[in-house]
Amino acid sequence: MTVYTASPLRHPDLGAPALMTRRAWWLVVLNFLIPGSTQVLAGNRRLGRLGLAATLTLWLIAALVIVAYSLWRTATLSIITNSFALTAAQLLLVLYAVLWLVLTLDTLRLVRLIRAQPGSRFWIAAFTVILLVLSVGTATAGAYYAGVARGTLNSIFGGGAASVPPVDGRYNILLLGGDAGPDREGLRPDSLSVVSIDADTGRVTMIGLPRDMRRVPFSAGSPMGELYPNGFRNCDVSACKLNAVYTEAELRHQDLYPNAKSTGSTPGIEATKEAAEGITGLTIQYYALIDMQGFSDLIDALGGVDINVKERLPIGGNERLVGVDEWIEPGVQTLNGYYAQWYARSRHSTSDFDRMERQRELQTAILQQFTPANVLTKFQAIAQAGTQVVKTDVPQDMLGYFTNLAMKSKEQPITSVELTPANSIDQDDPDFEAIRALIRADLDPPIPTETPTD
Repeated sequence: MTVYTASPLRHPDLGAPALMTRRAWWLVVLNFLIPGSTQVLAGNRRLGRLGLAATLTLWLIAALVIVAYSLWRTATLSIITNSFALTAAQLLLVLYAVLWLVLTLDTLRLVRLIRAQPGSRFWIAAFTVILLVLSVGTATAGAYYAGVARGTLNSIFGGGAASVPPVDGRYNILLLGGDAGPDREGLRPDSLSVVSIDADTGRVTMIGLPRDMRRVPFSAGSPMGELYPNGFRNCDVSACKLNAVYTEAELRHQDLYPNAKSTGSTPGIEATKEAAEGITGLTIQYYALIDMQGFSDLIDALGGVDINVKERLPIGGNERLVGVDEWIEPGVQTLNGYYAQWYARSRHSTSDFDRMERQRELQTAILQQFTPANVLTKFQAIAQAGTQVVKTDVPQDMLGYFTNLAMKSKEQPITSVELTPANSIDQDDPDFEAIRALIRADLDPPIPTETPTD
């Protein structure tokens, strides 16, 4: 006589409530830990094999990403920030969400709640729903954020500029704070900096350029350099200052930069890059334009920015401090977007050079607060703010490289070189050779030599 041994999972004793309760708990947990295993053991094996194959594939992809990130971090970041990769991840996560929903609902059918002990039925069902929300909800949220990331990256890094290698081991990016208004003819950069990044170590130096600097030279062989071979003087706009270069190129000399738009730039930005190169002696590969009007949105998305306010600053008012709306008081504070914007832009009671230093201080504080935890917990708000705040010609295929470089930068202090009277710089009659020497001394400090001992 042949004896058949029934599987307690596939062929349970329906008349044993305690056994059916234990079986239910096992099936629910297995479905969460190894989706598809429940169906292989107790249900439709074809569906179970599909679920197991999908689960193992997901584990394999995750393992490969972890290994690749450990061994080839830059290449991995480049791939996962690519639009096609983000689209594929979004579709994949949607498919997993649907599959896990089907498997969980099928598991709830297989546990046969009516056969479990009465006191356990509610808890089994509730636990199943909680695990369903965790698995399907996580996959759905991942798909949503992949879509948000793709849209954000395409919006910010959608220019047509080409990838270029570092020059003298550095990437130099022109950082512009746009200050447009109804009383101005076009946009004039309110804040100008060059962010110089060591291509190997990630060490960052921020070079503050006075917006009112006169006689600025342009890089050799550039369109504006040929137009103004003796520096920016006798110009076509009211004041021949550094921040007016943008306006003149936009309004008078667009023909000098016929390819600017196709590379994600503008004539004004290209001309200002040439001026920044002439002042600093550095090659400027890319730019980033920050809309100061939308700047507060990014600060609010980050949850504010921590600043040590060193002196009382007026909000509004005129040069005589008449009509001041309120004051930013001294002390360590977490400034929201509105107050952070005024901290950077307040122009009365202090000099333009003080203002430059505050802007650099604010930029440094924001960079330091872009931590993975901060970005992940506030991802959507930061992404939405970013599309309104930042415009750049950094190509998207360089994003992985710069992300890796930024991670290195966070491990080091950010230094600054301010072209102000504190460093013996006269913005009305600047000595550009001295300026370039000052910058070189920071970027390439002399290596101390050891004094031989007797």
